[in-house]
Amino acid sequence: MYLISKKFNFSASHVLNGLKENHPCSRLHGHNYAVTFCFRANYLNETGFVVDYRDLDIIKKFIDEKLDHQHLNDILDFNPTAENIAKFLYETFKPKFAELYRVEVSETPSTNAVYEKDERC
Repeated sequence: MYLISKKFNFSASHVLNGLKENHPCSRLHGHNYAVTFCFRANYLNETGFVVDYRDLDIIKKFIDEKLDHQHLNDILDFNPTAENIAKFLYETFKPKFAELYRVEVSETPSTNAVYEKDERC
């Protein structure tokens, strides 16, 4: 099994709904997000790649145009937790990259949320 990953970054604000009034995440705040897309394959393609990193430029473009420096509550139709963002990004790019198996979203250097479907190669 071959595994590769690529990390992307963006900055955005959000408010998390459904929390107690005194919870700090119930107020407007922002993060410098790090998002890691993970790919796997049993076999390499004819060039010797799982996925050509250059082909992942569409992910960077999407993140830069749709998420970076945005208020996530205004552009996403779900509570913008790290977990939900990871699932959203997975579902957005899985149709384009069959090798995609995991998306990790980090809001801080010490936190990490993962969305991964149990799909075998």
